[in-house]
Amino acid sequence: MDEFWLHPRLGTATRDGQQPRYYLRALRHAVRTLDADPRWQQWWRESGYRGCELGIVTEGRLDHLRPSADIRRVDDQLRANFTCALPPDGTGRDELARRASTEVRTMFEVIREAMALADLPPTPTPSAPPEDAGEGPVTARSLPSIPRELEPQGYLTLTQVQDFFG
Repeated sequence: MDEFWLHPRLGTATRDGQQPRYYLRALRHAVRTLDADPRWQQWWRESGYRGCELGIVTEGRLDHLRPSADIRRVDDQLRANFTCALPPDGTGRDELARRASTEVRTMFEVIREAMALADLPPTPTPSAPPEDAGEGPVTARSLPSIPRELEPQGYLTLTQVQDFFG
């Protein structure tokens, strides 16, 4: 394909205002790796959609029950927004790359099932983003305080995920 079919939108919901930039960089790299892979390009071409806008919001250390997604068709595009948990502090670059690759593939598995698409192609071998990889735009929103007993359920509601990128 001559142009990108996959358009990432990254966001982070934090309590302390700190962005998990290395993990966001790993997620962006994982998305760009799929976008450039000929097998994934062919798979997407067969989906019938012109492109995919993939919104990924990192939040806290807690993951959500699957599916934690808002998936919809907008004209000839697919728009899918997901939440994902942050890895523990101190996670190495190679592990961040592996986690990001796994997380993005899991998102596409949810998309595949929701949209009744063909089986996913193999995922390219995860690699850490280059040291000089740019940061790219990130939407950051502060989280309101929630009672401690609700924290295991995650932070963002489906409505908040739908509205995260505006």
